[in-house]
Amino acid sequence: MLTALESGVKGGVWFSLMDKVYAPGNLHSAFERVHQNRGSAGVDHQTVGQYVHGLEERLDHLHEALRDGRYHPQAIRRTWIPKPGSTEKRPLGIPTVQDRVAQTALRHVLEPIFEREFAEHSYGFRPGRGCKDALRRVDALLKAGYTWVVDADIKGYFDSIPHEPLMERVRRRIADSRVLALVQAYLEQDVLDSMEQWTPDEGCPQGAVISPLLSNIYLDPLDHLMAKAGYEMVRYADDFVLLCHSEAQAHQALELVKRWMDEAQLTLHPTKTRVVDATQRGGFDFLGYHFERGYKRPRKKSLAKLKETIRGKTQRTNGCSFTTIVADVNRTLRGWFEYFKHSSKGELRALDPWIRMRLRSVLRKRLKRKGRAHGWLDHQRWPNAYFAEHGLYSLNAAHVSARQSPCG
Repeated sequence: MLTALESGVKGGVWFSLMDKVYAPGNLHSAFERVHQNRGSAGVDHQTVGQYVHGLEERLDHLHEALRDGRYHPQAIRRTWIPKPGSTEKRPLGIPTVQDRVAQTALRHVLEPIFEREFAEHSYGFRPGRGCKDALRRVDALLKAGYTWVVDADIKGYFDSIPHEPLMERVRRRIADSRVLALVQAYLEQDVLDSMEQWTPDEGCPQGAVISPLLSNIYLDPLDHLMAKAGYEMVRYADDFVLLCHSEAQAHQALELVKRWMDEAQLTLHPTKTRVVDATQRGGFDFLGYHFERGYKRPRKKSLAKLKETIRGKTQRTNGCSFTTIVADVNRTLRGWFEYFKHSSKGELRALDPWIRMRLRSVLRKRLKRKGRAHGWLDHQRWPNAYFAEHGLYSLNAAHVSARQSPCG
């Protein structure tokens, strides 16, 4: 198959792929990826840890079911998770472990076929690419003078992808009827939400292994259309921006996107989609960062999510030792900083005092004092050096160090 990818197949269409999907080696590799990702149990209540027991027998059974056409995916368990920095929630679909293994095996086969044709500046859910690559591209374009930005938002993208147009795009490269039937079966998996169950007639469930690839397949023609028209588009899954030299060009690009969305049966969010001058006050958000007047920093929702997490770890009633609390806080801060260390100078400086205030409030409670820490007495009891001695991670110090490092 890899050799064929290099030389190409007749007409660019693949006719015999199902045997690659159910190949024992592929199923074992697929399970390893599912095992690494862990995840919750599906409607059968079986966890990844439980699936490991009797693994060979389970994979043999899955191999035979896929080979003989007896495999049918189970319903997806729907759960609702909070949107960062918001009171709203978004739906997440959780397939069973067995379905995740089968979907991963299918993705292993389909991804190389479509990946070689995907647009250069599409970064979401693609091998060897990630958020930071997309952010670097946006940063470079802004510095090159592309400061008029179409900040686009597709309304409910994953839940609104129309099935038949999506399948038509898959069929342009895949002619194996059994593989196509498998893709169709995943699109039409029943959804179980509490006691309610239904069959969706549109959308790809967020949380399903195959959905990111299918979502990229559906938006890929837009990537190529904008590139052919001469517009600089940076896309990560359904989150994308267009960067232009002038306001007129930005509005022209937006009109082209709107026409394509209409034809694709998708909708741009009417209030969240806008044209922005990045050199002026206001700016725009992209992948957790806020870009404005040559600076970038964590967007408000990213800061709100961090503070919400820190508040949970530094409640005054926390009964853990102070050393344990600091270690727990540090784990969050290190992970958060690794993503936001590319913020402009000074943007993270205000967070350290706020975190120390939260920790002083914990210490204050242990002295039987009410309320949160404030004033010079609390600072005198527990100066900044006290927290440094306990190993508290400093975002500002880490930021200064990262900016001085050649690799930062």
